[in-house]
Amino acid sequence: MKRSALLNWVAAASAVSVGCHASRQSAAAAPEALYQVHAVRFGTLANFPKRSLIAGAPATDSLDIALMVWVVRGGGRAILVDAGFYREKFMRQWKPVDYRKPSEAIDALGIKPEDVTDIVISHIHWDHADGADLFPRAKVWLQREEYEYHISDSGTVKNRSIDAEVAKMFHALKAAGRVNLIDGDAKEIIPGIRVYTGGKHTFASEYVGAATRSGTVILASDNAYLYENLEKQVAINQTLDPASNLAAQARMQALAASPRLVVPGHDAAVFARFPVSAGRVARID
Repeated sequence: MKRSALLNWVAAASAVSVGCHASRQSAAAAPEALYQVHAVRFGTLANFPKRSLIAGAPATDSLDIALMVWVVRGGGRAILVDAGFYREKFMRQWKPVDYRKPSEAIDALGIKPEDVTDIVISHIHWDHADGADLFPRAKVWLQREEYEYHISDSGTVKNRSIDAEVAKMFHALKAAGRVNLIDGDAKEIIPGIRVYTGGKHTFASEYVGAATRSGTVILASDNAYLYENLEKQVAINQTLDPASNLAAQARMQALAASPRLVVPGHDAAVFARFPVSAGRVARID
């Protein structure tokens, strides 16, 4: 073989090798699962005081807020982010309208309660955590610090931010081996699903990133109640640390593939900004 031909052959072989190596690297870097993300509205709290949501809002302002859970499907899993509520005492106290039990609301996506494989709990407040026991086969994920700050070893309340019945229920789920406690920030708990701390709505509240065909979707839950929090850079009113909350909101927008893919926890405008089916379900990705 002539020297020039040999050099051409070596160059070509090297290019193939580099290309294969790059492909392997790309495959390794790609998320192991891509998900579809839907917001499912299971009710409304009418005339809710805006000052509870937006720091500094006028005391006279109110709005109707959406009660939501988020369904993340893919990789053989049906994952819920938050679980809503259903116990009668919460129904009597808060009087939600247009309400469906969360385990029934997800039927709009063809999902039955027993189909749910995982529930990621953003924080332990009743309206996000009470419904965890509606899904009999699901593993429940939440921050260890959130659990241990609020719930004693015997299942009683350690901090009044959690309802006593919710604390007892989580203790029972843990005793049954169904609770996975997460240690810290930026943890991939399931392939393509990562949780982040720092929002400081509660002691160790978390928000969720999901890998989708559109890139990373961030589900803020109560770490950002409304689009107004995100777009006007205003902290939520119910936070232990306003500066930390604002930093978390900025981080959410940096983590998401686009700012529009940061989904606030209670804004009815989610169902105007994304395609809706059956009036209750918005496809985010």
